[in-house]
Amino acid sequence: MYFAEPVAKLIEHLAKLPGIGPKTAQKLALYLLEIPEEEARALAEAIITARKNTRYCSICFNLTDTDPCAICRNPGRNHRLLMVVEEAKDVAAMERTGSFNGIYHVLHGVLSPIKGIGPEDLKVRELLLRLSREPVEEIIIATNPTVEGEATAMYLASLLKPLNFKVTRIAHGLPVGSDIEYADELTIRKALEGRRVLE
Repeated sequence: MYFAEPVAKLIEHLAKLPGIGPKTAQKLALYLLEIPEEEARALAEAIITARKNTRYCSICFNLTDTDPCAICRNPGRNHRLLMVVEEAKDVAAMERTGSFNGIYHVLHGVLSPIKGIGPEDLKVRELLLRLSREPVEEIIIATNPTVEGEATAMYLASLLKPLNFKVTRIAHGLPVGSDIEYADELTIRKALEGRRVLE
């Protein structure tokens, strides 16, 4: 289908977003052209403002508009309990649960030799420096249950255990409401490894 050059450019830019293919980009572009101009301007302004006013916290490397971020400077948080996550979106996911009251450290990725990502490409050095300054007692490694996430967790554990930190890993396994027969072998194995005593 032919589109005028400005529309084609919009589609091209939208298609660069993660998870957005050409058809979805086309739908979004056509939608954006149909909304009132003030909504389109508000969206554009929100993007520009977010880009301009968002930075990484100098302590945990989470996205923030203040430095340090609200979590790091909150005295009500348990600063002895630190959760290491892959990305800022993982902090948001944990915070939505309301079940974690510690602090975070965002790695900004995982180890991936295939993609050429090593420890020096992540915020590992910053984590070690931070741990030498803060009263952390337990480190929860909350990387995703992927090959890269597991490799990153094992690497971090090998660095942190000799430093006498309690190093734990979030449990992985069967999602609530799922059937065992549909789970893959790795998920079942992780569910068995993460089993706990019923009280």
